[in-house]
Amino acid sequence: MHREQPAPITKIPYLSEIDHLLTNAEKLVQSPTPELVHIIGVKANPTAKGVEIISQTSLGEQLQVLNRSTGNNFIADIPNAQLSLPTGEAYTFRSEKPLAGITEITEDTRPEYKGNQPNNVARNSASLWTTYEIQTGGLKGFGFAGGLFFVGDRQGDLPNTFTLPSYVRTDAAIFYRRDNWQVGLNFKNLFDVYYFESANSENGVFPGAPFTVLGTVSWQF
Repeated sequence: MHREQPAPITKIPYLSEIDHLLTNAEKLVQSPTPELVHIIGVKANPTAKGVEIISQTSLGEQLQVLNRSTGNNFIADIPNAQLSLPTGEAYTFRSEKPLAGITEITEDTRPEYKGNQPNNVARNSASLWTTYEIQTGGLKGFGFAGGLFFVGDRQGDLPNTFTLPSYVRTDAAIFYRRDNWQVGLNFKNLFDVYYFESANSENGVFPGAPFTVLGTVSWQF
């Protein structure tokens, strides 16, 4: 039996002449830029556990969300997304006080503001409210209430170019309750403290309400 011998190698090819698979680095460089996802609707809905933010995309794409927290702020970063709301907002969706204990929800897709502190949102805030109602005797049904509200420093705009100072506000109330009805007087900013409540730019800074008295009458069926 005769077996043919393989021909001897007379030329060793250079590495550049060999077809080879792309390395991971080359794949990363040559990968196409991720397409921009358009968010066409945003809703903030209260739930039994807090609040949920629903972002609707134009083609039903699944968003990639990266969560982080800074102080009392919960931030969800959504890469490669752009707001395209039917109401005309191209950059920002804002819902103020959507739920007790939550000051504001903001969704902004301008990349230059990524990592910035949201405006009008304090890292630290606290409140204390107490109520007392007389239960016996001729003054039964009379009551009073009072509380303190502390809000810390906040950024006044999304670029974080200026800061709103902290403040402490005192509120109070007196009321009379009998059977199914109640009358009362509410005193907001009892000591008439001058403070800034919110802002959206250096030319758009809004002071808090001065000392205010509000009368109420309510009836329960």
